[in-house]
Amino acid sequence: MNSIRDVYKIGRGPSSSHTMGPERACRLFRCEHPEAARFEAVLYGSLARTGVGHGTDRVIRESFAPLPCEIRLDLEQSDLPHPNTMDLTAFGCGGEVLGSLRALSVGGGDIRVEGRSAATEARRVYPHTHFAGIAAHCRAEGLRLSDYVIACEGPEILDFLREVWAAMRASIDEGLSRGGVLPGGLGVERKARLLYDQRVEDERPETREDRIVCAYAYAVSEQNADSGTVVTAPTCGSCGVLPAVLRYMQEREGKAEADVLRALAVAGLIGNLVKRNASISGAECGCQAEIGTACSMAAAALAELDGMEIDQIEYAAEVALEHHLGLTCDPIGGLVQIPCIERNAVAAMRAINAVRISTFLTASRKISFDLVVETMYETGRDLNRIYRETAEGGLAKLYR
Repeated sequence: MNSIRDVYKIGRGPSSSHTMGPERACRLFRCEHPEAARFEAVLYGSLARTGVGHGTDRVIRESFAPLPCEIRLDLEQSDLPHPNTMDLTAFGCGGEVLGSLRALSVGGGDIRVEGRSAATEARRVYPHTHFAGIAAHCRAEGLRLSDYVIACEGPEILDFLREVWAAMRASIDEGLSRGGVLPGGLGVERKARLLYDQRVEDERPETREDRIVCAYAYAVSEQNADSGTVVTAPTCGSCGVLPAVLRYMQEREGKAEADVLRALAVAGLIGNLVKRNASISGAECGCQAEIGTACSMAAAALAELDGMEIDQIEYAAEVALEHHLGLTCDPIGGLVQIPCIERNAVAAMRAINAVRISTFLTASRKISFDLVVETMYETGRDLNRIYRETAEGGLAKLYR
């Protein structure tokens, strides 16, 4: 299994699979053809149907600038190796074809190039590929899950996670400082600052908790929707869940940064397992793959932050993912705004609840984390195509 560095990527929104991934593919292709005079990009599947709303066309043009790149949307072809497929072609000064490349944007900013071995092969650092194997190893060696991550990755992973945490905090702070209307034409107003600044007379502690957690999740998600800098966790569209709960609990409990970094390590491990054994792509498996995984990562992180045992961490992660099964990806207008921003806040609150359930009921659980990951993948592949980030079904279809 690859490094958790593949789960956490710092970059600009609004979509890891529609902006980060295509940008990587275009920059790779341009480097391979420095002699080209112009380029062409053909987008298929979800990239064709929601790419304009997600900013795919913008990042493609920026990646090839100042050279021109014609962008074509193929809405007909359905026999694709992945719902996020794109073809790139380089042309010489006389119009001759210099080379071509087919790239698959598989989620979280990662790409696969058809006909080539994955570039991430060299980063395979984990000997186990399922939670059950990891848990058995940790029990045998007397390790916490965060110890396991550090042992496999090396202590330098903590420096990387420190950068990740700094970027997450910055996205919250920036999001809380801004107001106005998000771009895209839906007229969605930023709400993070409004949520955070509200003063409710005789506000109950649990109400304040919900308000602050939601404010943090909105802050990051609104930054993402405005093409700001965020951290994939595991994607741009679900980037608000994990930083929201960790920031809130660190402040409430006075947790040290070292504890937060270990929580991020465990969250990264959970995201890694989903990515390895299922999918984190909304275009492939619906929003359960993005926001469900983010909620599961956040629940596991909070459980680690609380010093809970491995079984409790597993149960928290499993509950969080299980109750997102079947969640569709239906972004209105192809934008990462409705229902995406609000969904991050709801998932953040659900992650906290999943941890609280695991505190009491772990001994009675029947479903393993590995099983729910397998179920999520099967469920996602069975979803009708229009509910997998095409903006053709659900809210995207019925919104007027």
